Amino acid sequence: MRTAPDLSTVAWRRSSYSNNAGGECVEVADHYPGLVPVRDSKNPLGPALLIPDGAWDAFIGSLKAGRPAGR
Repeated sequence: MRTAPDLSTVAWRRSSYSNNAGGECVEVADHYPGLVPVRDSKNPLGPALLIPDGAWDAFIGSLKAGRPAGR
């Protein structure tokens, strides 16, 4: 059984496309070795997804290129 990583000290940031009015936003934490933690900004105490950094880089690259992820 794996134990959940301790994310209590990571610095979360919102997307630059988010505004201060709330809404549906995600937050990510940088500088976590090998993973990109992602969480729902409306539920900061809820669970976080742990995305392998290579998969996250590919996802962001596809968004920047205007392609659907995974193609």
